[in-house]
Amino acid sequence: MVETIQHMARSIGGGVGHAGFDPRVLAALRSVPRHEFVPPKLSELAYSNQALPIGLGQTISQPFIVALMTDLLQVKPSDRVLEIGTGSGYQAAVLSLLAREVYSIEIVAELGKSAALTLSRLGHANVTALIGDGYQGWEGHAPYDAIIVTAAPNHVPPALIAQLKPGGRLVIPVGVTYQELMVVVKAADGTSTSTRIVPVRFVPLTRDGKSN
Repeated sequence: MVETIQHMARSIGGGVGHAGFDPRVLAALRSVPRHEFVPPKLSELAYSNQALPIGLGQTISQPFIVALMTDLLQVKPSDRVLEIGTGSGYQAAVLSLLAREVYSIEIVAELGKSAALTLSRLGHANVTALIGDGYQGWEGHAPYDAIIVTAAPNHVPPALIAQLKPGGRLVIPVGVTYQELMVVVKAADGTSTSTRIVPVRFVPLTRDGKSN
């Protein structure tokens, strides 16, 4: 799986202008057992480079996209990271090996509870999970060095920009019919700049049961 990701990363310069992904990101992907985060009936496909259904209309992202988004975050060991859309918990597990603290929000209670149990069982003690509306972020632990969104809104939620530290990075898919992965960087004066990376396809971000 990781070899496939490395080859794809080199073909696009890692998405951020360098030859491949950060070795720390690749090491984290090697360390996290993806089969623990997919339904048992799909375990034989866990290390294929494809998105897989995890129930309740949600998916676990393609490993390449997990690697790309993680790489774009440029997470440091001292960082506090917010994830919107816990899903199965796989992305949070990868982040937990790179950051000091990970806070993850999932609006689908059944998924959020299951992911929290899996993360705890596998020893990811620096991940704190919450059932709630990720559109509003998690103000109680803000500001964050990095924020990642694993479902697509039709615009960048203002609360996420507000909860980002100056110099922080937000990686988010944006769009409805057509989505693009974007990196938003917050400047010291509070303004932000956005860079479009690649076309992507994610499930919609839901808010209290409604899309976007």
